[in-house]
This record gives sequence, C-alpha cells and structure tokens, in this order.
Amino acid sequence: MDAVSEMLAEVRARGAVFRQTVMRPPWALRMASGAPLTLATMLRGQAWIVPDRHEPVPIGVGDIAVVRGDTPYAVADNPATVPSLVVTSADYCPRAEGIEHSSRPARTCGTPTEGAPVLVSGAFERRGELSERLLQALPAVLVVTAEHSPYPSVEMVAEEVAGDRPGQQMVLDRLLDLMLVSALRSWFDNPQADAPAWWRALDDPVVGAALRLLHGTPARPWTVAGLAGEVGVSRAAIARRFTALVGEPPMAYLAHWRITLAADLLRNTDHTVDTIARKVGYANAFALSVAFKRLRGTRPSDHRSPEPTQWRAG
Repeated sequence: MDAVSEMLAEVRARGAVFRQTVMRPPWALRMASGAPLTLATMLRGQAWIVPDRHEPVPIGVGDIAVVRGDTPYAVADNPATVPSLVVTSADYCPRAEGIEHSSRPARTCGTPTEGAPVLVSGAFERRGELSERLLQALPAVLVVTAEHSPYPSVEMVAEEVAGDRPGQQMVLDRLLDLMLVSALRSWFDNPQADAPAWWRALDDPVVGAALRLLHGTPARPWTVAGLAGEVGVSRAAIARRFTALVGEPPMAYLAHWRITLAADLLRNTDHTVDTIARKVGYANAFALSVAFKRLRGTRPSDHRSPEPTQWRAG
C-alpha cells in the first residue's frame, strides 16, 4: 500500500450518513458538527463556503468542497448572508427559517420544490495519527470542480441519499469515502494545488523510489548509504536530492514517519511499547521513547488514549 493510501485509509466514514438540505433563499448554515473533516456539494443550485479566516469559495452542482475541522465556516447562498441556523452533530435538522421538515427519510431536511437549492454534506471521524498527517497537508478549504470528474456522480449520491434500502448505511459510508478519495486525488494531481512536498516528490524517479522504500519497510535498519544503493545513486546525490524535494533529509523524514506509525499503533492497539518499537524500526522501548519524546514532546505511554470518538455526518 502506498503512503497516500495508508493515510486515506485512516480517514473513514463509519456509521456516517449523508444529509441533504433543501433551502429557501436567503439562507446560510453555520457548520459546527465538530468533525475533523467535512464535505459539501450542491445537488442543485449554487452556494458559497464562507470560512472565518479565509476568502469565500463558490461551489456549484457537482463541485466537492473539503473543509478541515479546525476551520470554522458557513455555507450560504451569498457570502453576505448571516447564518440563521447552527448545524451540529446532534441537531442537524431543527426547525428554522428557510428549512422545512418533511415526511421524507431522515437524511433529507426540507421538502424538495422546483428550483430550490439542495446542499448535500457529510463528515468523517478521525482515526489515528496517519490521518492527522493527511489533515496537516490540506489547505483549510479545497474545492474540486465537477469538470475534473470526481467520482461518484452527484446523481448517484442523490439517488442513494433519497432512498431507504437494506444495506444502505454501508453504501452511504463507502460513497462518502469515495467522494473524499476522488476529491483529494484530483486536488493532489492539480499542478495549481499547493500539494505537500512529499506528494510532489513521489513523481521523481529517485526520491519517489526512496519514499516508497521508507514507507513500505520502515522497520528496516536504513542508512543513507543503504537507501542510495537501493535506488542506484550515490549517498551524496540521494541526500541532496531528497532534501531539496521533500524539505528534510532522508533519515529525518524516516524518523518522523516511524513516530507517526508508532503514535497510531499506540492509540489503536494494545501492543506493548516494546513491540511497537520493533514494528517501526527501533531496537526497544527505550529507543522509541527517546525518539518519541524528542519529536512529540511526550512519552509513548502518555500518548495512549481511549478509542477516538466517532463522528456522524453533519
């Protein structure tokens, strides 16, 4: 599995549902579900994503907006419209001006009418430190336009959200996952996007090969010379090229990757610290603890916590 797939695998909808909201202009929703990552798309009509500390971004039918959870924002028909409703994970569809309740499935807020804007949104739980690395790589708000063909189609999403069939929860979860993966892949591949350095470096024949080796076998006792030998260049060449493209030397990158993997295992398994140390490339628990303290400022044992809260789509 490549590094990007590993990180995307840690951000997953479990028990989440899409919500579609039928609006009557003027309208604006303050999004406050508390989820670390949310998606929004228009099934019909136009809207604006209005982050607190960033410029408003327009979205149209089929466009997918991905918003980091640390970015307070609203979705509105116009950037100047004041939100009339705060959307939370517990109360997605309360009675409010501009939204009507209906007898349709619980995933729909409002009664569809001719020409009314329809917003579809969803949210993800965060699972592990690998997803934290992904979130740090993203801008506060990114929008992938419909012309870049993110999959699945808006029509497919709308049909599934409006229905009520056996196995639908699993289908909705996977659709939400697929929307995210498709949107991020399109964004990463866009030359205009401010994608992270390690993503750009994956296209380099030398540094990309080195990154895949480090990601694939982090427990191997790597040295710069050993890595250089594997990719067929000199020690000086790999050190220079890797640092220029990724932004840090190979062994420093490997140390951060190993600690990221260790942090994820600490949070999501009951393995001993010594076992985890060996899995990610350290000789013993003491060696891992020293590296963890240096890079994270805390001990491995202090990093452990209960299973993260699962977020529902909001």
